[in-house]
Amino acid sequence: MNLLKTALNLSSCTAFLAGKNATVDGSTMIARNEDAGGGINAKRFVVVNPADQPSEYISTFNKFRLKLPDNPLRYTETPCADTSDGLWGESGINTANVAMSSTETEFTNTTMLGLDPLVPDGIGEEAMLTVVLPYIHHAREGVQRLGDLVTKFGTCESNGIAFSDSDEVWYFETVGGHHWAAQRIPDDAYVLAPNQTGIQEIDFNDADHFMYSADLKAFAEKYHLNKARKGFNFRDIFGEDTQADHYYNTPRVWYGQKYLNPEIDQDPESRTMPFTRVTDHLISVEDIAFILSSHYQGTDFDPYGKTGTEETRKRYRPIGMNRNQEMHILQIRPDFPAEHAAIHWLAEGVNEFNVPVPFFANCTDTPANFKNTPLRTTTESFYWLNKLVAMLADPFFAEHDLDAMTAVSESRKFGFANGRAAVAAADAEFEQIDKAQVSDWHNQVNAKIANAITENVKDLLHQLVLLRAEKMVPTFEKGGEL
Repeated sequence: MNLLKTALNLSSCTAFLAGKNATVDGSTMIARNEDAGGGINAKRFVVVNPADQPSEYISTFNKFRLKLPDNPLRYTETPCADTSDGLWGESGINTANVAMSSTETEFTNTTMLGLDPLVPDGIGEEAMLTVVLPYIHHAREGVQRLGDLVTKFGTCESNGIAFSDSDEVWYFETVGGHHWAAQRIPDDAYVLAPNQTGIQEIDFNDADHFMYSADLKAFAEKYHLNKARKGFNFRDIFGEDTQADHYYNTPRVWYGQKYLNPEIDQDPESRTMPFTRVTDHLISVEDIAFILSSHYQGTDFDPYGKTGTEETRKRYRPIGMNRNQEMHILQIRPDFPAEHAAIHWLAEGVNEFNVPVPFFANCTDTPANFKNTPLRTTTESFYWLNKLVAMLADPFFAEHDLDAMTAVSESRKFGFANGRAAVAAADAEFEQIDKAQVSDWHNQVNAKIANAITENVKDLLHQLVLLRAEKMVPTFEKGGEL
């Protein structure tokens, strides 16, 4: 098995992180698109209760094995519907209100890979969430547990992993088989991370904001890996900077930073754009959803655009694309008791045509059409329903069909508005709920939200079918009476 190829195929994604002072309500938020090769990689949304957590993890992806601790926490996750090639839990929030998004596929340079090769049966993206998230109570603890596992067992791939709690947001990156570093994102900053190493200067005297494998600095010194005369730029020392990066990766950073910091002029292909940025306004869930569904709108690089040339419209890899499988925004809110603070926003399908659904993470079950995703297309599955919408909507957008584009826009507006209204209503009702019954009540709230948005998406599908029926190629308009 070519593990590098398989990892890229299954998780060539885009991540977004925001510290608590960077957001409109003081939430910490970590988010990511999960993008898979081939356009289809059916996803589920489930809750793993402690009784369902295995005592030993055995990967069907690469045979990685790990005996797990006792007393796991309950957590949400978004695994693959087809687990024959691994579970790929991907994203979730546990009952300690720690969120984890794993992972962002990255690439280590060949020098480091030669000195510290990847480990074929080491821990990989497929296993990380399942063996880490149920056992941590703070984001920093997540960094340490994952770091210890990478150091001990090695990893089969290079990745970026996000952790957050109500106070801190961390980004963790592996390089080579056994080395890693993590940075606490400044509270007032955001990060947009494509498929390339991101962390820049590491301050080895700042334990509050940096963690790393014990021998990271000594290893770089031993093998003369640091070309800089001063400093320790993790990205430059261990990451790649290939021609492909300038078309596949850096333009995504450019567009996200352009959206949040339009006053800054940058080159879409620059490898030196900063890892963290501060914007002069505060960031909302809607901002993150826009960025993670974006395709260079308003530029000559928009594949649906009218400006530029055929070449420019295909030059750069967009964030919102056919390979989107699910998008999660993991939000830990500051103004509510712990049992009502965490929201797992989830969109499925192609992000240009969907909207994230807010689920209160302190639940014991998920709605049936999110939990049950068969491997065959059906409108009774939320994943497949959204994929069908995308298949119908995409040619309309390419044709700039105003009716279809308006139908999608109105559906997305309803989705956001309904989700926001449902969260506000639940927040108002929360004080009246018996705290011993909160999880069951969240199940009911989540089911109601899911039902409303499911019906909305079904309505959109119906509108698109009606519009497409008029545009079939074999057609003929006969004058007079039939």
